Amino acid sequence: MFDRRFYLHLDWPLVAAVYALCVIGVLMIYSTTGDAARVATARLFVVQIYAILIGTVAFVICLSVDYRSLADRAHVLYVMLLGLLVYVLVFGVARGGGRRWIPLPLFNVQPSEFVKLALAILLARLFAADQKRIPATGNILVGGLLTGVPLLLIVIQPDFGMALTLVPVLLGVAYVAGMRLRVAGVLLALAIVTAPIVWNYGLRDYQKARVVTFLDPWRDPRGKGYQQIQAQIAVGAGGLWGQGFRQGTQGKLSFLPVAHNDFIFSVLAEEHGFVGVLGVLGLYLFVVVRSLETARLAKDRLGTYLVVGVLSSFTFQVLYNISMSAGLAPVKGLTLPLMSYGGSSLIATLAGFGLILNVRMRRFTN
Repeated sequence: MFDRRFYLHLDWPLVAAVYALCVIGVLMIYSTTGDAARVATARLFVVQIYAILIGTVAFVICLSVDYRSLADRAHVLYVMLLGLLVYVLVFGVARGGGRRWIPLPLFNVQPSEFVKLALAILLARLFAADQKRIPATGNILVGGLLTGVPLLLIVIQPDFGMALTLVPVLLGVAYVAGMRLRVAGVLLALAIVTAPIVWNYGLRDYQKARVVTFLDPWRDPRGKGYQQIQAQIAVGAGGLWGQGFRQGTQGKLSFLPVAHNDFIFSVLAEEHGFVGVLGVLGLYLFVVVRSLETARLAKDRLGTYLVVGVLSSFTFQVLYNISMSAGLAPVKGLTLPLMSYGGSSLIATLAGFGLILNVRMRRFTN
């Protein structure tokens, strides 16, 4: 399971950066919700701390088990999570217009957060088994099918934002595996052609409204454009140094809805300004670059593809959430990994970095 010698090859700077973002997230959640007068949210930062502890257990497990052994059982993990997605559609907890959670005695679990990991492992195994320099078209089609099944189940919940996070996993692994650019061009053309169909028949009215108000949020400032406008106000109010810890108004006074979740970055910008934003962006950049180095150093293609698969989804979600907070992307229910409130998201993300460190740690093994 775990050789003590592996400690010598553990990437402690990456571990420190990941947990630094977790701590910053807890502080921002506390700043936004830690008011004794607001009983419903006053203890959310404590729940987030518990999630970090559980996530650390998942992190250690994913770090300890050889990633090659996990890849051998990737199909089992994948089928189990598909079963959980089906279970959610029938028996899941409905909240906020979606049915996405499985109720447990102490907390609710969102299986879609863990599908990204299972998919990354399965696709890494699929493409690593192909010994050719350029992956066969059949493998790309199979990978698309493996991605499409959970994507469709997540869209039905409905959770279009979470479904989108599966696409970078496939594209990232296929690209690193040697997918020709003309294949990517065909996929892009297909996406453009099917966009009108998706718009007319795949998106609900509130999702269409989000896209329209993204282009002009002031056309409905008290309705669909409210979140985007308030997020931009929060980011702009921070200035260079910010208003200070727990001194912001947009999140603390609830002008910005779900500030502790989707818009945690806006709270950071308001309270700690441009300097604080640069610091956090620097940490995220360090995490991404260090993980890419792990992909380069991996002893086999399986390890490289696994790291890229996990990192692709993570990076996409970070970039989208930050762009959304700055008003550069339509509002979607996508958390900022490691910082936003959400137990399933945090646990799955820490487990993902356990896999990344697993690959780096075992680069000298046989």
